[in-house]
Amino acid sequence: MSKSRKTLLSTVAAGLIAGAIALPASALTLGFAQVGAESEWRTANTVSIKEAAKAAGITLKFSDAQQKQENQIKAIRSFIAQKVDVIAFAPVVTTGWDTVLMEAKKAKIPVILTDRSIETKDESLYVTMIGSDFTEEGRKAGKWLLENYKGQGDVNIVELQGTVGSAPAIERKKGFEEVIKAEPRFKITRSQTGDFTRAKGKEVMEAFLKTDKNIQVLFAHNDDMAIGAIQAIEAAGMKPGKDIMIISIDAVKGAFEAMMAGKLNVTVECNPQLGPQLMDIVKEVKAGKQQPKRINTKESIFPMETAAKEFPNRKY
Repeated sequence: MSKSRKTLLSTVAAGLIAGAIALPASALTLGFAQVGAESEWRTANTVSIKEAAKAAGITLKFSDAQQKQENQIKAIRSFIAQKVDVIAFAPVVTTGWDTVLMEAKKAKIPVILTDRSIETKDESLYVTMIGSDFTEEGRKAGKWLLENYKGQGDVNIVELQGTVGSAPAIERKKGFEEVIKAEPRFKITRSQTGDFTRAKGKEVMEAFLKTDKNIQVLFAHNDDMAIGAIQAIEAAGMKPGKDIMIISIDAVKGAFEAMMAGKLNVTVECNPQLGPQLMDIVKEVKAGKQQPKRINTKESIFPMETAAKEFPNRKY
């Protein structure tokens, strides 16, 4: 082979190697199965995840389950078939995930839970859970009630529960009941699901009021149900926040508007902006970095008196 030909081949080879080195690393792909769009909180959570994925350079495959477990299971199976790098999802309910998560494990795709936990005997099916301590949120709501209720005599509480079988509904109820049982005059007289939506919250509160006018307190598992209930209370000719004390959870902008109008007494924060934290964890998990089994978000409580001052700081 001539010297010039050898030189040419060497140059081409060097160019190919340099080109290979210069190629960007393939982007991480995250499959995310969202609960739905049932509340202001969920909408803010979705925005946070989409924006954070874009900012982190992570390719996001997003699915909206419309509050149905079967839709989330289909989405997770689709992510497995597409061979995504990591799967994350906010479980609609706590049980019934083992089969599909075993399929993800066999495919060697790590799974991260966001916002809500699951019940499983095999905790190796997911890497970590990032989100709120729902039981503590319920406790905060209960403690605020005991410390701030000024009336005498028995206190009849009606409860608007979240989606049946969901972690926040189960745990917020548990935390709230745990605290109020210390004061026997505080008792839940009626409890029904409002499915975390305004429309259902209004409908159930209307039914409560038709059955029983002797209600001192409403405990709603989220702000959207509380806002729906406020409409029902007003339609019944009563003053929400005065005739019936209203306690809810999430701390979305709509709750602050209701507090500034004097119609909601307090909201316990549940931070939906999990996106940036999730993307950091996705990268660490893919890089093989160990994670704690539970990562809690930091949250506050906002009574009516602080609403006007805090409102301009709210991002959701």
